[in-house]
Formats: sequence, C-alpha cells, structure tokens
Amino acid sequence: MTLALLGTVPAAAQDEERRAAPPGGQDPLVLVFHAEDAPEDRTLAGVRAIEALGAEGPAAEHFAVDVTSDPADFTTAGLLDYNAVVFLSTDGAVLNANQEAALQTYVRLGGGFVGIHDAALAQPESEWFTGLIGSRPDAASPDDVQTAVVEVGDRVNPATRGLPVEWAKRDVWFNWESNPSGQVHTVARVRESTYEPGDTAEGWDHPISWCRDYDGGRSFYTGMGGTAQSFSENNFRKHLRGALLWTSRLARADCQATIDDNYAAERLTEPNAPQSLDQIGEPHGLDIADDGRVFYIGRGGQWTNAPVVTDWADPDIGLGPGTVHVYDPATDEVTLAATLEVFGNKGGGGELVKNEEGLVGIVLDPDFDDNQWVYLHWTPHSEIDRETHTGERRVSRFTFDEASGTLDLASEQVLLSWQVQIHSCCHAGGGMDFDSEGNLYIATGDTNSSQFSGGFSGNNPEPEFAGVSFADARRTAGNTNNLNGKILRIHPEDDGTYTIPEGNLFTGEEEGGGKTRAEIYVMGVRNPARIAIDPQTDWLYAGWVGPDAPEPSPTWGPAKYDTFAVITEAGNRGWPYCMGNSQPYRDRNLPDPEQPLDWYDCDAPRNESPHNDGLVDLPPVTDNNIWYAPQGGAPDFPRDADGVPSYELDEQFLRLPWLTGGGQAAMNGPVYRHDDESGSDVAWPAYWDGKWFVGDLYDADQPRHAVVMDPSNVAGGGLPVHADGLDGIIPVGEGGIRNLMDWKFAPDGSLYLLDYGRGFFNADQHSALWRVTYTGGPATPLPADLAR
Repeated sequence: MTLALLGTVPAAAQDEERRAAPPGGQDPLVLVFHAEDAPEDRTLAGVRAIEALGAEGPAAEHFAVDVTSDPADFTTAGLLDYNAVVFLSTDGAVLNANQEAALQTYVRLGGGFVGIHDAALAQPESEWFTGLIGSRPDAASPDDVQTAVVEVGDRVNPATRGLPVEWAKRDVWFNWESNPSGQVHTVARVRESTYEPGDTAEGWDHPISWCRDYDGGRSFYTGMGGTAQSFSENNFRKHLRGALLWTSRLARADCQATIDDNYAAERLTEPNAPQSLDQIGEPHGLDIADDGRVFYIGRGGQWTNAPVVTDWADPDIGLGPGTVHVYDPATDEVTLAATLEVFGNKGGGGELVKNEEGLVGIVLDPDFDDNQWVYLHWTPHSEIDRETHTGERRVSRFTFDEASGTLDLASEQVLLSWQVQIHSCCHAGGGMDFDSEGNLYIATGDTNSSQFSGGFSGNNPEPEFAGVSFADARRTAGNTNNLNGKILRIHPEDDGTYTIPEGNLFTGEEEGGGKTRAEIYVMGVRNPARIAIDPQTDWLYAGWVGPDAPEPSPTWGPAKYDTFAVITEAGNRGWPYCMGNSQPYRDRNLPDPEQPLDWYDCDAPRNESPHNDGLVDLPPVTDNNIWYAPQGGAPDFPRDADGVPSYELDEQFLRLPWLTGGGQAAMNGPVYRHDDESGSDVAWPAYWDGKWFVGDLYDADQPRHAVVMDPSNVAGGGLPVHADGLDGIIPVGEGGIRNLMDWKFAPDGSLYLLDYGRGFFNADQHSALWRVTYTGGPATPLPADLAR
C-alpha cells in the first residue's frame, strides 16, 4: 500500500556547503516511511495525523510531509532534503545494505529520526538500527489492545510538556528484549499494574517513550501508536508533535538527562589520618553556602575501635567529638572548623548501651554571607544528668570566623532547649532547614527505645528509669506538650531569641494553657533525620525511620514502615498511633501492656498514656505519601467496616512496586530546582526540576529515587505518579556510596552526598563527602543548528 509518492529525488551530487549543514532546511520537510503491506487503517491514521501536526501551532513550527513505502528512496543524496525521517508501520519493510548505509549517513550528518510502535521491529539484523531505536520488542509481548496508565516523568521535553502526569490509554504494549533505562532518556513509562503485561514484564520501570542523541543525530522512539485510534487521541498527538519538533530541529530538548554515563561521581574527602578526624567525623548532615562551601558535621563517634565510656559512674560517659568540617570546592581542601563536646559516643551494643544523641543537625542562616551564622542541633555533654539519665537537646547559633576558618564556640546563642531521656537509645532526628520567610524547621526524634513493643507501636508505658518512661512514644511524639518526635517551626530573631510564626499546630493556649507547645508544626514523627524545604513552594518534605516489626500482625498492626511525606500545613503524622495511609496500631496500657486493647482511631486519636501531660484528644492523622516495609512499597490491606486493615500478610497488596525495604532507614532528600540562569556546566539538567529525592541509608534494593508528585493531591497523601531510579547515577555497591546519610544540591546544581561508612557509631575509611555532577552537555540541537 502506498499512500503518497515522493517528489523529485535531489541529485546525488551535493556540494560541500550543504554537507556541512544538518540535513533539511529552513522550510522543514519530514519523510514518513511505511511498509508496502502495512495495516491500512493504522498507517492512514498515522500519516494523516502527522500531516495535520505539521500545520498546527505557530507558523515557525510548521513542517511539510512526504510519504513513501519504497526503500529505494533511501539514498544518501535523497535523504538530505529531510529534517526528520519517521518509521511508521514498518514491520516487514527492509532496507538493503546501501539503503541502511544512506540512513546511517543521514543520522551522522545530524538528521532526526522518529520511530513509532512497530518501527522497533524493522531492520531486525542491524545492530546499528537497534541502537537507533534503543531496544527491541520481546517476542512474547502481549499483542492485544489493553487500557493502561501512561506516567509522564519528563515535564519539560517538548514531547511531554503540558501532558498530564498520568493518563489512561488503549494500545498494544510491547515488552523489551533489554530494558533501555539508563542507556536512553525515558520521557514516559507505562504502569504495568494497570494492565496484563505477560510473562516478560519489565516491572515498575517499563519505558514506553524515549529519546537520545545518537551517532551524530537525534532519535525519538515511542512504543505507543499501535492502534489507529491512537492517532486521534489528543494526548498522543501532542506527544508525537513534540517528538517531530525536536527531531526536525524546530525545538530543543535535553534527551540526555537520565542516561547513566552522563554523570560523574567523585569522592572528595580522603580517609582520615590514623586516630584522627581530620577529614570527616561520624557523618550526620551537611549544608552548603552560596559560594559553594560545604559544611558537614560528625555526630560524636570517633574512629573504628576507639575507646568509649559506657559506665554511668564515670563523668566522661558518652563523651564524644561533634565535628564541623568545611570543604571548599575552589581549593579542594578540607578544614576542621569546630569540635564540640557532645553526649552520644557510647559505641554499639544493646538499647541501654548505644545512643544516637550528639551533634545531629546543621543549617546555615539564609543571610550567612552577611552574618556568618551557623545553627547546630546538638546534645552538650556538659548538660547531662547522670542520676536521672537525662540530657538537654538544644539548637544553638554560632558565628563562623572567616579569617580563621573556624566556628567561634564562644559566640553560642541558645535559641531553644528541651529535655531528652538518654538512658536508652534511640531516635534523635536532627534535620533542619529554613523557608523563604526565615522560619527555621527543626526535626526531633521521639527519643524512644525500639524495644519493648515487639517492633510495633512504641507505646509500652511500663519501662522507665528514675520516673522517666523510655519506651512509650505517647510521652513524646504523641504528646502535644513535648518537643520530641516533632518538627518544630520557629522564627529566629537577631538577638538570639525566637518568635512563633502563624499557622503552627498549637498556640500554647489550648485548654487554658500548659497542655501544648506553640513551637510544634508537625507531631507524630518517629525519627526524622532529614527534612527539606522546597524553595519554590515552601512545602516541607520529610522522612522518618519506622519501628522494627518484619511483618504485619493482625493483633498489633502494620510492619515497620519507613515514611516520606510532603507537608503543606501543620498536622499530625500519626506515630505512635497510625502509620502509612491511616493504618492504626493497637493500643496498650497498664496494668498489662502485653494485652491488646482497641485499635487507635486515626481520625480522632486519643492519648491515654499515663505519661501524657498534654491533650488527650489529638488532631486527626494526615495520610503520608510514601511508606515501605520489608515486603515492598506502600503496603495496604482489605479493611473492615471501621477502616481497620486485616494485616494478613497473604492479603497484602503493594501500591508502590518500585519500593523495596528490608534493613531500612529513610533518608529524605531535596526537591531539585534548576536555575536556568546559573551558567553552570555541572548542574543537573532541568529534567529533574521539581522532582523529590527520596532515599535510604542502605544501597541494596532500598529506595534511591527521584519522584514526581501530583500537586493536586499531595497534601492529602497522594502517592508518587513516577519514580526514576538513581542507582546508575549515584554509585552503589563496593566503591560507591553504600550508606547514604545526607544529600543536598549546591548553588551550582551539583549534588553533594555523605556516605556514613560501613560501621555504626564511628567514622571509618569509607566515611566520605561525595559530589555527583552532570556531564551530558547542553540540550540539542544547538541554537545555531535550529531550522528556524
């Protein structure tokens, strides 16, 4: 079947001037090639759609179309007239060696290529053509038309800009012989949970449309377009039009952003000198100045096998070095700026030996360039009480002395302090960040033991020392009158005091006063080590580590859930009453904490702990956006009439199949914001703009992803609609960043990360500061190569 014939083929002889320029001209022309016996309805629909798309939009984006089914039209001279070549319904069409060589020459001269659906079946013996497409369909792919959800991860590419983040589409969905992720730039995926992908399914990462700069030219492929109906669908037509604009040199696009080899990871710090912390302490957080200097802290541990004091009779119990180091990218040098005497250096061991207190957070003042103020979140050793096994957590402001490159410890201004129990490990939290109004957010852990509740809700009121409970998180995280297990929000003032911004969870005056703390912005978090403010929206992004139960229990509730949440307003995130998406735990209380009582009500939780000195009736729990367990991401269950899940493991279903847990410790990351005006040659590209980086301390199958959220439902617990795996970009395994402790983007758009090291409660030879930079180059075509 031939739908149209080519015009006069240009003469074979081309002058040198024409060969020096990319194929095509300022009046763009697109060649559509199809097989002679291609399905008539689909081919005709595709041709008519492409012709119509050529006349849509501004006149500067118009292009003309030629159509052929004759492979003989593929000559070196003939193809030079075309800005782009489209393979449409080409299953069965074969170019001979000379014709494919002409196509190769065309691409190498800078030509554009678009492959639609079964274009991936063309030239089956050609390795070069496989590279042009990116992969080949698996022979066992389903061949029936099914409705599936397409998720759009690239929000800036002309082929996806303006499309919904997800849309339902009927099509024929190929699986791939080899998953091309990491080798091509994926712009859209198909979600396998929404259709039947067959035995050769790709899993959560199922690319369906992608592009890349290939062999001198530009290649775009979509696995969609397998039905005639596709070409009348508005979303698919927009998608195809954007692909044609890029390949025809009518628009620029970054088709390199998710290709693994376009990133370089570099370890910046050397191993410490023996019995020294000259390069790095026990890694625990970082912040970055506007000039690019990286300030990073060590919690309090020393080097491997350094002696520790664990005897409460010894005045030096838990004494350790809280370090502040500064890395200067201009000189590639590290300086030790401060060492604070902190409590928390007790080494490993059981719950009543180890401890996670110390120097747990750092943030630079928004006006650091002018005032040199540095805020530290820490537990000073000088303030511990060895009789009651309690200490003081504080947030202090120090001044950095630029002349000496050190922190002036005598300049300390204590903004805020509160009591913590230090008899038992764990959960210190530590993250801090500022919003655009100068409000300081402070993440605090519940300072509660992980034991005594079977790894479920930390709500056992029985264990205590010197009258202080250390296993009942209702005393801390679930208590409206306690600053532990919270995210606080205050506004630091120049005189070293603070004020309370409007919109926090409590005023301090509820029930006449004395039952709430006005500093609380978020309650009900267990161990929020890392938080981040999106500078564009001022939304708070947080993650916290969950308890230890390996499986759900129909008696006690959910398994351990590590959690991430987008927080747009003050609220209660559930711990220790509920987890995930309103999945309650069972209450317990004296006189027999082993006896399960009623399920907590996530809509109206009550704190009836004997250790509660705050409100009994608590704010309703807000659903979280991401949670994961050893079994996988976002576990959920059938629910009874009261909304209580069954918690039967064989009834569990996973809402986020890309997530896997196990040994797990959530490490929240930043929301990337690309600066188009920075001029940086190392900045991560605009593809990542608005994506939220979520990760885990561990590097096996645990999460290290950048996710796309739907702004319309994110505040109420909406799940991510797209996730990019980062393991090919941020190196994992031996020689890589195995234990992620913190990560932030610098003003130049590069990503800095801390690797904790391979031990616990100390620094070792693997503890290090890293940087990951983008090396893929600018979007293509270059401005000088645009057709218009």
